[in-house]
Amino acid sequence: MSTKVIENQWIKLADGRRLAAKIWLPDHEKPAPAVLEYLPYRKRDTTAARDDMLYHIFAEAGYAGVRVDIAGTGDSEGLFDDEYSEQELSDGEAVLAWIAAQDWCDGNVGMIGISWGGFNGLQLANRRAPELKAVVSLGSSVDRYEDDIHFMGGCLLTENARWGAQLCAYLTRPADPQLRQDWREDWIARMENVPFSDCDWLRRPTRDDFWKRGSVCEDWSRIEAPVLAINGWADAYINAPPALALNLQVPCKAMNGPWEHRFPHLSKLHPADFPSEAIRWFDRWLKRKPNGAESLPAYRAFIQEHFNPTKKYSPRLGRWVAEQEWPSPNLSNRILYLGTDGLKDNAASGTISISSPAHVGQASGNFMPGTRVDNELPGDQATDDALSTCFDSTPLTEAMELLGRPKVRFAFSVDKPVAQIVARLCDVSPGGVSQRITYRPLNLTRFASHERPQALVPGHLYEAEIELNECGHRLRAGHVLRLALSTSYWPLIWPAPEQAVVTLYLERSTLHLPIRKVVEEIPPQNPVPIPPEYPKPHVCELRQGSSTSRRRVGENGQIVLDTFDDYGENADPYHGMTVSRDAHVYYSIHPGNPVSARFEGEWNFIYKREEWQVAIKTEYSMNCDLQNFYLHRRIRASEGANKIEVFAREWSETVPRGLL
Repeated sequence: MSTKVIENQWIKLADGRRLAAKIWLPDHEKPAPAVLEYLPYRKRDTTAARDDMLYHIFAEAGYAGVRVDIAGTGDSEGLFDDEYSEQELSDGEAVLAWIAAQDWCDGNVGMIGISWGGFNGLQLANRRAPELKAVVSLGSSVDRYEDDIHFMGGCLLTENARWGAQLCAYLTRPADPQLRQDWREDWIARMENVPFSDCDWLRRPTRDDFWKRGSVCEDWSRIEAPVLAINGWADAYINAPPALALNLQVPCKAMNGPWEHRFPHLSKLHPADFPSEAIRWFDRWLKRKPNGAESLPAYRAFIQEHFNPTKKYSPRLGRWVAEQEWPSPNLSNRILYLGTDGLKDNAASGTISISSPAHVGQASGNFMPGTRVDNELPGDQATDDALSTCFDSTPLTEAMELLGRPKVRFAFSVDKPVAQIVARLCDVSPGGVSQRITYRPLNLTRFASHERPQALVPGHLYEAEIELNECGHRLRAGHVLRLALSTSYWPLIWPAPEQAVVTLYLERSTLHLPIRKVVEEIPPQNPVPIPPEYPKPHVCELRQGSSTSRRRVGENGQIVLDTFDDYGENADPYHGMTVSRDAHVYYSIHPGNPVSARFEGEWNFIYKREEWQVAIKTEYSMNCDLQNFYLHRRIRASEGANKIEVFAREWSETVPRGLL
């Protein structure tokens, strides 16, 4: 079956704005179900190659594929306001209605997407868009405050600044002159009105109504469309799939594989046949084929083992398993007690004080692997472990398998009004290589609530719990299970304003492990390797991408992480647009001074076709003192081969720290 491609289709909204869509249609006369992906990432260039591959596969399977640029991005009209805004979601509802009304659509529409598209697919299902009959969501979150790129455990993620800077760079790019005669006027308007997003997010440090909007965990019952939720252990969004499988009242299946923040068929870690998984799900709910998709195991997971981690992409060790029910009867809670001599089966007494240098976390890796070219995975944790307070088990006499979210419960006191603690669970080989299994921070001012934090009273006794991120891991006999605790985790977590001492009271401090023991495994039904007949992404690579990541000690003793990603130069084989881009990101901190923390970023884009050319440079910085965060950004844009400057502007903002 061949595919008919509509390169650009305007979808007119009620207020007159037009959204730009690219459509792939099966080559037959009868109406077909449709699959929508709705993104701000530019259908004409950024996602064009992978879209063309995926939607040709869908068209061959009898689906119309529709890729739509969100308002104010790509070729769509209007102005962008914020991620997952009321404008975005109400526009999305209008797009779903438009698709269902087309003569090539049979009225059944599904949504698919990774990251942004995974988020808004769940959110539109939460709004009960009547045309939306099924969702395949990857790399997404059910809780925008607790499990996105802004905050984790009430701690500020540096990803808030890095992603905010990258989003700003993305939003300054122009529409394609081949499609928009008003491209230049619109381009200037985009740059003049680009939101200072990371600053806006930073001003909302507690779990308020802003974050609850779009967090589908606020009311699981509102989702009525069946959901297939997928992610990978190398990504940041691993909590959503099992949470959806546990809580949704409609058919839902979860999967966590070995992958990073990419579609599994495009992964650098064990690529797998994701399109067939999606087609099976859509066949069941859009075409009503009795293919048994509703009987799949509730949770399929790749159980990892120790593989001597490095920051570069390399094969994972492990095996696929499946749990027919979630929560599973194969899981039990094992409690270990924190003691002065490690993890024990019986409660200990006494106290242990934890106070880490500010640069713990140098082996943490990129927050969301899959967004750089390479050099972004967590490495050997041994160096960070040496700067942390560690609780080790004795070498295991038999293998231990974990599936779920471990918890650390503890009683504590502090010597500062604001403090944080970071828990990492590691698998330590007999040779001493420490592999991070899972982690999670907690801003201790949120010990009771993320909605109403409290300044801590030095010396006062508190209790708290950290529910670590989802994991699936098997420790071999002879390995050691390590719980590493620190008061900092840079550059993933922005540090508390002062170096605090956190005192743990051991008799009330425990580690809770989700132990998996199975008498007889069921078939895992894991994704198969990619079929050789799948089409390859269509792109003309003019310059190959590259990546570097360098650590050094600065002149004043600060620890510097300097990363550079050249994403190469590519030409679209259909419409001739050439795009090159690069990103330079810089983090620095002095081990003895948390308020020395600094982030800098620079993004460069060049777009050209024949005599037309534009270039955009965006520069960002963020630093702090005891009272405030200071954010600065600059945008410069030029036109033509001579790079005549057409736009230049700078913004500076000060945001009070509050209890961050």
